[in-house]
Amino acid sequence: MRAIAHDYRKMGEALWSKFNAPNGRADHEWHYRCLARSLGELADTFAYQEFIALITEVFGTEAGEPPIPKAEPIDLDDYEYAGEGANGTSYNHKQNPDIMLKLYRSDAPIDIIVNELNLSKKVYELGIPSPKPGDFVTDGKGQYGIRFERITDKISFARAVGNEPARVEEFARKFARLCLELHHTHLPKGMVPDIKEVNLKMLEDNPYLTKEEKERIAKFIQDAPEGDTAIHGDLQFGNAIMAKGNSYFIDLGDFACGHPNFDLGMVLLVCCYDDPDFLREVFHMEPETASQFWVYFVKEYYGEDADPDQKRRELLPCCGLKNLIIERNAGIPFPAYRELLLDNI
Repeated sequence: MRAIAHDYRKMGEALWSKFNAPNGRADHEWHYRCLARSLGELADTFAYQEFIALITEVFGTEAGEPPIPKAEPIDLDDYEYAGEGANGTSYNHKQNPDIMLKLYRSDAPIDIIVNELNLSKKVYELGIPSPKPGDFVTDGKGQYGIRFERITDKISFARAVGNEPARVEEFARKFARLCLELHHTHLPKGMVPDIKEVNLKMLEDNPYLTKEEKERIAKFIQDAPEGDTAIHGDLQFGNAIMAKGNSYFIDLGDFACGHPNFDLGMVLLVCCYDDPDFLREVFHMEPETASQFWVYFVKEYYGEDADPDQKRRELLPCCGLKNLIIERNAGIPFPAYRELLLDNI
């Protein structure tokens, strides 16, 4: 980076023509900013601070991007295993019952973890029911995570339905009321990411779609209804919990602002279009029960006269759009979900 900065002082923007990178300056900026994020644990060293100063000198400051905080070291021996999630593992502190740890997979980008921490803080400050976020931590062996205030005696809506399918109506309606509360929270522009921009960025980064497919999907996203309400971003019955009479949202790394349809598409997907074996393994319920969940959810969310089949048809495009987040998280293609999207836009 010193050499780049040295030559940039002499040549300015003409410097990038010396390289073979197809996108010129943008490719170099992406490389060095990603490298800086991955080295965030060195933030208090002179070398890292010089590195950041040189990046800023050459590429400028990224507007609105929060700095990568220093990760607090933890000893994983102080925690006991609590469960697996899509992005990592949960632990409870052995000595302090008020602390839980979400430790991401070792291949998770640091900026994704920090983004969840920052968004979780905003969500909590807005008064949206969610666990109180704590600090950014590392086990010192290449894994990073977030400590949260632990909510004891909790159970996800998915697990509750799986344990007691006869109560599916009760739990579906309770989940719908929680979602209504979320979607009646209006946010000022710029407080959190715009859900359309989030989806367009995932679309741009998706390696499995053709140029023509991306153009079709981008037009659908751009033409979709506008909104200013809080959006969970990955809204489904596994990302909300109950404890001692209260309900909370969890896994808020995709929290955004926009139209509720972007959220409701994921509810529809897990209820009516998820792979049956995946539904049983991850969400602990039979497909028939999940379909019932959708019916009662619609009745509570939209009103008793609402037609669940009509709402399903209306939301199919947003349901298929969730292919973007699924392929991003899994890192592999999901042709069935992609067809659901492309067949309905």
